[in-house]
Amino acid sequence: MSEAQKTAARQDTGPSTVTGVDRFFRITERGSTFGREIRGGFATFFTMAYILVLNPLILGGAKDKFGEQLDPVQLTTATALVAAVMTIIMGVGGNLPLALAAGLGLNAVVAYQIAPLMSWDDAMGLIVLEGLLICVLVVTGLREAVMHAIPQPLKQAISVGIGLFIALIGFVDAGFVTRIPDAANTTVPVQLGGTGTLTGWPMLVFCVGVLLTVGLLARKVRGAILISIVTMTVVALVVNALADVDTWGLTTPEWPDKVVDAPDFGLLGQFSLFGAFGQIGVVTVVLLVFTLILSDFFDTMGTVVGVSAEAGLLDGDGKVPGLGKVLLVDGAAAVAGGAASASSATSYIESAAGVGEGARTGFANLVTGSLFGLALFLTPLLTIVPLQAAAPALVAVGFLMMTQVKHIDWDRYDIAVPAFLTIAVMPFTYSITNGIGAGFLAYVLIKTVLGRAKEVHWLLWGTAALFLVYFAIDPIEQLLGVG
Repeated sequence: MSEAQKTAARQDTGPSTVTGVDRFFRITERGSTFGREIRGGFATFFTMAYILVLNPLILGGAKDKFGEQLDPVQLTTATALVAAVMTIIMGVGGNLPLALAAGLGLNAVVAYQIAPLMSWDDAMGLIVLEGLLICVLVVTGLREAVMHAIPQPLKQAISVGIGLFIALIGFVDAGFVTRIPDAANTTVPVQLGGTGTLTGWPMLVFCVGVLLTVGLLARKVRGAILISIVTMTVVALVVNALADVDTWGLTTPEWPDKVVDAPDFGLLGQFSLFGAFGQIGVVTVVLLVFTLILSDFFDTMGTVVGVSAEAGLLDGDGKVPGLGKVLLVDGAAAVAGGAASASSATSYIESAAGVGEGARTGFANLVTGSLFGLALFLTPLLTIVPLQAAAPALVAVGFLMMTQVKHIDWDRYDIAVPAFLTIAVMPFTYSITNGIGAGFLAYVLIKTVLGRAKEVHWLLWGTAALFLVYFAIDPIEQLLGVG
C-alpha cells in the first residue's frame, strides 16, 4: 500500500482519541509532541515536589494564637491534593505548562504573621477571602491596575525581602541560629547555634545539606532542591540509626512502618471566612489580606510571563495567551489552598523545567497533577524528613529570590531607600507586612519631599495611609481612649 493510500485509510477511520487530545491542547500546533509533554510533566513535578515537604514544615512548625498546631500528615495530604487538582485545572482551562502548589513566602505570611493573631481556621479563612478578591480583581480588570500602581523596584524588593525572611526561617528551624533568652545580659539578640557554637549530628546534617544544595544549584542540576532533601534525609536516617542523637526537633528521621497509606483529609473545609474580623481590628485584617494579594500578584505575574516567554508562547505584543483564564485559575487556587488549610496555592516558576524538556501545552500538567495525586498515598514516606534535611531548601530558595536585588537602582535614593527598608524590615521584624509597609511609607514620603508626589499612584497613597494607621495604632487608640 502506498503512503497516499495509508494516509487515506487513516483518514477514513475518523479522528482518533489521540488526535482529539492533540487538537484540544494544540500540541502539534505549538510544535510539541506527546513524548515531550510527558517528559516535561515529570520534570516539573520533580523540581517542585519539595513543596510536599516544605509546606508542612513551615505551617506545621507554627502555632496559632491559642497554641494549636496543624497536623503534618494532614498538611502533606492537603498540599498534594491542592497541587494535583489545581495543576490539572490549569492544564485544561489555561492550556499552559504551568503547575501550581502552595506558595513559598505566602505560607510564611500565614504561619508567622497571621496565625499568631488568630486561630488556624480564621487564618485560612483570610486565604480564601484573598483568593476570592483576586478572582474579582481579575474579572473586573483591576488586577492589572494594582500591578501598575506599585513601582517595579518595590516589587523586586518585596521578593528579595521575602527571600531573606524565608532563609532566616530555614536557619532558625534548623537551629543554626537561635534567639538568646537572656537578652538583658547580652549584646546581640541572636547567636550561632544553641550556645554560640554549632554542635550535634543534626546540625552537621543541615550544614552538609546547605553545601550540597548550593553546589547542585551552582552546577545547574535540575531538581537540585529535591535531590538535596532526599539525599540528606537518607543521611539523617543513617545518622539516627548509628549515632546517639538527643533530639531532631519536630521530626525524627525513622523509617515508617508502612510507606503507602490512605490520605488523611482532616483539614479540608476547616476555615472561617470572616472569623478574623472578630479576633483583630478591621485595619489589620485589610492590611494582612492586602499583603497576601501583593505577594500572590507579583509572584504569579512574573511566573506566568516568564514561563510563557521561555516556551515561546507570547504573542506579537508580548502578551500571554488566555491570560484572563490563567489568572482566574490562579485566584481559584488561592481559594482552594485556604479551604484545604494548605495555604494559598500559586503558579510555580519551576514549571520552566518542564518547558526546558519540551512542554508547550497544558497536557504536561495532566502528568504533573497525576504525580501529585500519587503522592497523596505516600504521606508516611514524606513525613520522615527532619527539619535539618529540609531547611537547606529554604536557604536556597532565599538565595534564588535574593538575585532580583540586582535590578534595583541603588543610586536613586527615592528608589533605594524604600527598597532597602522593605528588604531589611521583613527578616529583622519577622514580618512581611511590616517590610511592605515600611517600604511604601518611605516611597511616598521621599517622593513628596522631592516635590514629585504626582508620580505616586492614588492606590499607593491609600495603601500608605492604611500602613500609617497600622504602625501608629497604639497611640491612635490611646488618643481615642480605646487602647
